[in-house]
Amino acid sequence: MRPLDSPNLLPCLGEAYFWEQFFSPEESSVIVERLISEVTWKQEPIKLFGRTVMQPRLTALQGDPSISYGYSGIRMIPSPFSPTVLAIKERISALAGTSFTHVLLNRYRDGKDSMGWHRDNERELGVNPIIASVSFGESRVFHFRLYETKAEKRTVTLSNGSLLIMAGATQHHWEHQLPKSAKVAGERINLTFRAIKR
Repeated sequence: MRPLDSPNLLPCLGEAYFWEQFFSPEESSVIVERLISEVTWKQEPIKLFGRTVMQPRLTALQGDPSISYGYSGIRMIPSPFSPTVLAIKERISALAGTSFTHVLLNRYRDGKDSMGWHRDNERELGVNPIIASVSFGESRVFHFRLYETKAEKRTVTLSNGSLLIMAGATQHHWEHQLPKSAKVAGERINLTFRAIKR
């Protein structure tokens, strides 16, 4: 997959393409309101370095109810796609050329909510997964760095209505995070679409 209208953000060993305003500000405002009301949000416990802690964000999983999804010691059972999420999925799938089965939704209530360094490399995602990440609400800084050396960092600001697609060998060689920020007061909702194998 190589979209012709977006340059690769990564210098080597992976692919990441970014569209700053894939959804218009007007669309994004409506989508945020609908996602807040349509989605059943939860704060789940996860295992980090042998300890169980509450995730610093709210989450939900939607998709094929016959296929669960697990990461960091938790196993999530998906709800069916809500009408708003289904419409977003169809629009993004057309660009990515991928039939996504699930979406992991993350709701960052303010700058204190975050996501630590990780790779989306769970076995059920396959060898070179395509991950499509769309953001609504407050802009947040997103970091990439090479997994083995922790060097060669890249930064992108995920703005309201933006789309980031990670593909190729990205999840093998690059990890990513959404750090805390004292400068952020508003809320951000992020949807990461993926195809989960049985």
